[in-house]
Amino acid sequence: MCLFSWVDSKIKKMRWFDISLTKLSVMSVTLLLVKFFPVLVSLEWYWYLIVTLITATIIWFRILK
Repeated sequence: MCLFSWVDSKIKKMRWFDISLTKLSVMSVTLLLVKFFPVLVSLEWYWYLIVTLITATIIWFRILK
């Protein structure tokens, strides 16, 4: 079984707080990376906004499809 199929089968068993904890852990790892590599936050603010809007749009299209 490939990794993505395995993850898809497991995520169906998750509850709302499990997904919230996953988001929190991703945020923590992101902060850790920023702490170790400050060059990651040296971009102008609008680049982060562009990346956020693109990824959010892709996610919403998949949700509403």
